[in-house]
Amino acid sequence: MTRSRRHVLVVGNGMAGARLAEEIRHRDPNAERFAVTVVGEEPHAAYNRVLLSTVVAGGLGPRDTRLKPDGWWAARHIEVVTGARVLDVDAATQTATVVAAGAECVLTWDELVLATGSTSFVPPTHGLYAGTPGPGTPLADGVVAFRTVDDCARIVEAAESASTAVVLGGGLLGLEAARGLLARGVHVTVVHPQDFPMDRQLDADGGAVLSRVVRGIGARLVLGRLVVERQAPVDGQSAHVVLDDGTRLAADLVVVATGVRPRTDLAVATGLDVDRGIVVDDRLATSLPHVHAIGECAEHRGEVAGLVQPGWDQARVLADVLTGGDPNATYEGTSVLTRLKAPDIDLASMGTVDVDVHDAGHEVLAFTDPSRGRYAKLVLRQDRLVGAILLGIGDAAGALTQLYDTGAVVPRDRLSLMLGRAITRSGAAEAVNLAEMPGTAVICRCNTVTKSAIVGAFRAGAVTVGAVAEATRATTGCGSCKGAVDGLCSWLHSAEPAPGRTTSTTSSTTSSTPEPVPAAAALTEGAA
Repeated sequence: MTRSRRHVLVVGNGMAGARLAEEIRHRDPNAERFAVTVVGEEPHAAYNRVLLSTVVAGGLGPRDTRLKPDGWWAARHIEVVTGARVLDVDAATQTATVVAAGAECVLTWDELVLATGSTSFVPPTHGLYAGTPGPGTPLADGVVAFRTVDDCARIVEAAESASTAVVLGGGLLGLEAARGLLARGVHVTVVHPQDFPMDRQLDADGGAVLSRVVRGIGARLVLGRLVVERQAPVDGQSAHVVLDDGTRLAADLVVVATGVRPRTDLAVATGLDVDRGIVVDDRLATSLPHVHAIGECAEHRGEVAGLVQPGWDQARVLADVLTGGDPNATYEGTSVLTRLKAPDIDLASMGTVDVDVHDAGHEVLAFTDPSRGRYAKLVLRQDRLVGAILLGIGDAAGALTQLYDTGAVVPRDRLSLMLGRAITRSGAAEAVNLAEMPGTAVICRCNTVTKSAIVGAFRAGAVTVGAVAEATRATTGCGSCKGAVDGLCSWLHSAEPAPGRTTSTTSSTTSSTPEPVPAAAALTEGAA
């Protein structure tokens, strides 16, 4: 690297940090203005955390979760150093001390971006830790926090000999872990302290239906209780946990999914303003010049993002700020959509949902079919969809998500709206389909890919879902938009002449070259 280029050092090789590096290179494709180094503690290049439950279930291998194929980062002049830890940062001299492979070196940076993500919160419950509960203390044998791809490997290994498992937490991660273990033949009990699972995303009625669905797929669900102790196997007795009412549950394996905490230790040591997360403004700047933060470690307008899309939206804005692509770019926040999509469970929750059906300021539509595991609740304000819970209503989820994203006026026929259809003035049923959405409609929320972007990629030769994914990244997040992308491609095939060329679904930069490994030499080169 030459010092004529500005050096952007990204601390954190997770999804947000990787996306920022990609966005910067998109604006500087030949690496003429910016050198980019990504340093992260995980021993792997960036991977898709959304797919981890599928890895636990056995539907994917760990390598299948990679965001990019081997060689992709190096081909784009992005230095990725895995298994490396930043010991300290000196904002005055704009340097960072990094250790990798047992060697220390000092990196000089022009812009520093903290994308350190979050860590699993493990309660100080007796028996969960191998020693005194607290940061840095390893977990006991048979206890795994569900957060990383390496955690998946531990869970899968433990499941080979475990017949019973207890999952602590009935939120998104807890239910995904439970579903994965059930697929491996383990008897699973989910213990959740609230009255229904996913209580942050659902109302009581939706939670009751979800509880029925979870029990219907074979899991035991214990609500309103806490685990107060885990006892390891001793004297021929199997391992078990003890609840706050004295109940004992067999637990060869305990999976902890009780929430996450922003990783702010480096920020605190650097002297940045930290509350729940690293405090940033609308341009993702921290309290010190040339230091920024994005993703799950950042706190913007009092909110800490716990999902993928906000981090990726922040990465796009910060790339514009750093490169001058849009000097006035600001991050205004991301409308939240939570998606749980696992075999037998298809759930989407978005926007404002905790509204009573008789609320005077909203129009609330509700449909409940507990015996079939279906529940829908739509919250409207001024004829616009401002919130929804969709459980087992997959056919309508795509169209309703588009209405929520675009803020478009909803159809007058409310019954048809719940089915994902509109009614024309002539009375004929007409699907609220993606082909009729405006070009600005966001099809892939995970990657903020619009209908216009997909149409443009198709016309440029990306005529299959795989090719569209390669060209736009659509479908490469949670995958829930694959049906919508497939529908758009089908519509384009029927509405337009075939493009003049086709695009391979395999990146031309794919090679057998392995991803970078930690080495002092690599760090020194990245700092040059």
